[in-house]
Amino acid sequence: MSNIVPLMQREWLQHRFGWSLMAGVPIGLALLLVAFGEVQLDPGEAEAAGDALPAMLAAASIGAGTVLVFLIAWLSSAILVSGLSRRDHADRSVEFWLSLPVGHSRFLAMPLFVHLLLVPAAALLVGLVGGTLVSMVLVGRVAGMGAWFALPWATLVPAALAAVGRLLLGLPLATLWLLPLIMLVVLFTAWFRRWGLIIVGVGAGLGSYLLELVFGQPLLWQAVVDLVRNAALSMAGASQTGPTLQGPENALAVLGALPGWVVSDFGHALALLASPLLAGGLLVAAACFALLVDWRRRGAQAAG
Repeated sequence: MSNIVPLMQREWLQHRFGWSLMAGVPIGLALLLVAFGEVQLDPGEAEAAGDALPAMLAAASIGAGTVLVFLIAWLSSAILVSGLSRRDHADRSVEFWLSLPVGHSRFLAMPLFVHLLLVPAAALLVGLVGGTLVSMVLVGRVAGMGAWFALPWATLVPAALAAVGRLLLGLPLATLWLLPLIMLVVLFTAWFRRWGLIIVGVGAGLGSYLLELVFGQPLLWQAVVDLVRNAALSMAGASQTGPTLQGPENALAVLGALPGWVVSDFGHALALLASPLLAGGLLVAAACFALLVDWRRRGAQAAG
């Protein structure tokens, strides 16, 4: 723990400004738009929604805010992680980090943990709070602040917490599915600098083409597609079923059924883990990590 905490603090000190912008700018823009922009609702749909309109607007705002901030954080983390192995080489600060009593494995693992898990998880919680603020402003403009306070919070709060909890639980599962692809990019970026991502992409395309010529199927490309697909299902939708919104009349019923669906859906996401594809992918990820550790062990001269 004496080494883990400083490594995590380093990520915070280095990226805190960017993380703050990443979370604050989308929510701030959304608040400005709903507060001062023109809010247009289809008169027919608004009339059909009736008393359920404020609840539907609130649920949409909370959901959109949460997902938006999460996606921005996850994409930003993926970009940062792709160049993680070489970020200290431009100014030769890698020589300083190599001199510290920190194991090579821990030095590489902790930034991956922070960027791939902690940052997106924190973004979900920030997005939930921000989306709630947006819902207050939006509902206040459309139906008045009294309508926002009178929302069926006994239904909305469990539904929102269940949805965010599902994403939080699905995040590490999705990361496991994507880990071989992520580690391949990190490794090839370490070896070939900016060409690493291109080499991985071209290699996947050529490898799939050759496998299709030999076996009649693009096995490599299909494996990549399956990894991405299972990662998406691990976040949500693994059960392939769920409560269906048929109209304003059953909007609250759908929200009320959401916590039960989350439990079932997460169970299906766990069942996906029993896959030879995941086992093979994790072996590839472990091999890439071992090669990265060896690359770093060789020191600043070999890495430069």
